[in-house]
Amino acid sequence: MQFHGRMAQFIEVRNQKITVKEGYDQFQNFNEAKNLSDNTIHHYGMSFRLFAEFYDVSKPCCSIVEQTIFEFISWMKNTRNINDITLNSYLRPIRAMLYYFMKQGFTAPFHISEPKATAKVKEPYTEYEMTILLKKPDLKKCTFPEYRTWVIINYLFATGNRVGTVSNIKIADVKFESRIIHLKKTKNRKEQIIPLSSNLDKILREYLRYRKGGADDYLFCNTAGERLTESALRVSIRHYNLKRGVMKTSVHLFRHTFAKDWIVTGGDPFSLQEALGHSTLDMTRKYVKMFNEDLKHVYEKHNPLDRFYEKSGNSRAKSKFKKGEFQKSSNF
Repeated sequence: MQFHGRMAQFIEVRNQKITVKEGYDQFQNFNEAKNLSDNTIHHYGMSFRLFAEFYDVSKPCCSIVEQTIFEFISWMKNTRNINDITLNSYLRPIRAMLYYFMKQGFTAPFHISEPKATAKVKEPYTEYEMTILLKKPDLKKCTFPEYRTWVIINYLFATGNRVGTVSNIKIADVKFESRIIHLKKTKNRKEQIIPLSSNLDKILREYLRYRKGGADDYLFCNTAGERLTESALRVSIRHYNLKRGVMKTSVHLFRHTFAKDWIVTGGDPFSLQEALGHSTLDMTRKYVKMFNEDLKHVYEKHNPLDRFYEKSGNSRAKSKFKKGEFQKSSNF
């Protein structure tokens, strides 16, 4: 929500006594009423706590002006040493809160812009690293957490699902007969159906013989049979990777790896968008840009002109138009 031009002059501060903390509480109640995800509400809370370190939230909302945000950005950069990308992730919830304040008449309207940030390319897992991570542990010697983590890595590489989605899959959501997985908890809160690949089918069938459990139990559990939380899943992946000498430990990198493999092997962006559950093609375009260097090799491999000459056994050097012949034979 933005306020532009002369309209902003007619929006007055209707409540000058409500504090920033009180306004924040109302904002979060509003978000819960909108049925925003728990993760989103939690992230708003984290951002507000950071803002509260910088600003006295017992002050009235109307004390916040455009200059306050400039100073907050400078404080995050210079005092907390927060990089531009992370800074924007904290600023967006604060901006949403302040626009809510403006709409409610708690704060005079002003525009809030995000600082420009240069996105760093996150290097996906390499083929060599994936070979190490996908090497199956000896079931006669390994612990259940190690085996379970191996299964999770196979799942992540096969689907590109987010950690929050993986943590909430139940056994009943895996439809072996119809070869699909029903994802009920996604970032955009839209249920999704994805194919169950043949290899993942075999891996999950074997895993469930060890895991056991009923249809309403979570697919991935801890040693007590309870749901494996997102934080526990991340810790499990970290320990697993480091134990095998792979220094990359990010769970989300498996999603990048899935996307890269899809793109460089010729998969179309629209299908990738559907597979990853993106609402728009924006993120898919970022992946294409991110892996642009790898796409050069794909282009060379699939370029129709190059393939034509390769199949015909000719090259440009073998062209019948040798030096000087073009002028003789040309009728143009």
